[in-house]
Amino acid sequence: MTADRITEITLFVLLLGGMLALGYSAARWRRPKTVDALEEWGVGGRAFGNWVTWFLLGGSMYTAYTYVAVPAVVYGTGAVGFFAVPFAVICAPLMYFLSTRTWSVSHAHGFVTSAEFVRARFGSRTLGALVALTGIAATMPYIAVQLVALKATFTTIGFSGEWPLLVAVTVASVTTFKSGLRAPTLLSIFKDLLLVWLVLMMLAMIALTGGFQAAFTTASQRYATDASAVSNLLLPENGYLGYLTLAVGSALAVFVYPHAVTVILAAKDRTAIKHNAAASPVYCLALGLFALLGVYAIGQGVVPLDGDVNTITPQVFHDVFPTWIAGIAYATIGVAALIPAAVMSIATANLFTRCIYREYLRPEATPAEEVRVSRYLSLLAKVGAALFIVLLDPAFSIDLQLVGGVLILQTVPAALVGLYTAWLHRSALIAGLLTGLGSGVLMLYLIPQRAADGRVLKAHFGGSSWPLRWLGLDSPATVYVGLVALAVNLGVAVVLTVVLRALGVPGGRDATSPDDYYADAGDEDFQRLGDLVDGEQRTAVGAHARI
Repeated sequence: MTADRITEITLFVLLLGGMLALGYSAARWRRPKTVDALEEWGVGGRAFGNWVTWFLLGGSMYTAYTYVAVPAVVYGTGAVGFFAVPFAVICAPLMYFLSTRTWSVSHAHGFVTSAEFVRARFGSRTLGALVALTGIAATMPYIAVQLVALKATFTTIGFSGEWPLLVAVTVASVTTFKSGLRAPTLLSIFKDLLLVWLVLMMLAMIALTGGFQAAFTTASQRYATDASAVSNLLLPENGYLGYLTLAVGSALAVFVYPHAVTVILAAKDRTAIKHNAAASPVYCLALGLFALLGVYAIGQGVVPLDGDVNTITPQVFHDVFPTWIAGIAYATIGVAALIPAAVMSIATANLFTRCIYREYLRPEATPAEEVRVSRYLSLLAKVGAALFIVLLDPAFSIDLQLVGGVLILQTVPAALVGLYTAWLHRSALIAGLLTGLGSGVLMLYLIPQRAADGRVLKAHFGGSSWPLRWLGLDSPATVYVGLVALAVNLGVAVVLTVVLRALGVPGGRDATSPDDYYADAGDEDFQRLGDLVDGEQRTAVGAHARI
């Protein structure tokens, strides 16, 4: 082993180990009077202000997807990989309008998941349970994205096999088990400090090694000789629709992902959400730069390790950057993968505990029991994510996130449209959700995975872009499967709602009121669930704490 490699490994191990130790000690950070309440363990007591929310938002939303998956798809296919940048920009205004309403109604009723809101809004615990199960299933491949990125980093460093990933995930799971959301929140603060430093170092090194002009010239030549029809420095004319639908679909999916809801609910008031919505485009700068890293890698002649394109980001740092920068970069990527994986596992555990365990298995469960169940479920979530890696074996790790997006988008009619109207009938929403899920999974199953030269490598689950010609249209364009399935879902829900209301079939009772969607922490009329940890004031629709 060379001295340079030893330097990289030493810095990586020391930094990553120190960060994980910091996460383990997070249980003592802002320690509440009791942790035996899901509101404390699962959403940090709803006590995070502007800055802490900012760091948690960046740590859980700008994940290994940003630092590994996006550069990999840009390296492999070119312009289409940049869809992540406009998608992130679209999220800012949507966050301002959608997330504030989510926070307020959840604050008013003590919800810790969006499925609880759906259950209360439409008066259907079946619909709430289906939304919860969909959220859990959709989050598994997103956690898998983080694990793929972490494994790619270990492989680049020289730690082959599964044991390094297993050790890192185990240690991260222990910190989450003990500290809950406080662990990834505290880690997010220090991760962002490392990220700022890393972005500055990247800009300096790119400038010192010829800048982007030479990189774009080389990349253009390589894309032009690729056998793949989608590889191009510029979007082909038949790629516009696919690019647009990927961006729009991904933006909508963000606001119904369980981990995104968890981050929003951890804020202490509506103002913190608004401030973060206004400032969130700053993260788009880092996202854009990392996307360009895929082009830069081509310009520098960097080759993925063992043909695994997911290793392209850590391989760039290894081949081009000084060893001490590479070691710190590896640790930054590692923490950037573990933080969202932790938040996602907490979010899925909260969904199961509140909407399945307490609703169907143990209605009399105490707050302490809820926390205990969530802790153990958060450990199992990462096992489910590993199964997605094994079963799907995607060419690009970003495909895992897009598969999850297809699933979670089917909860939009209930969880997002429901923020503004309860007109849709609960039975129609159930039918639409199941139809959307069925059609989405079927389309994903029918898409083959192809090599760059067009050869079919796998007959099924090869991507998330559906050719329009398969819909009977004379067009070479493709469309994101998630939006097609969502259109089917909405169509079924709207038509059935009209029919059921015409037949006089009663809908569920809406347990929310118009004022709930504007509730704030300073309102005298509302009391947070943290003041009701004995659980005695729960109602049949959740923890409604309006006095």
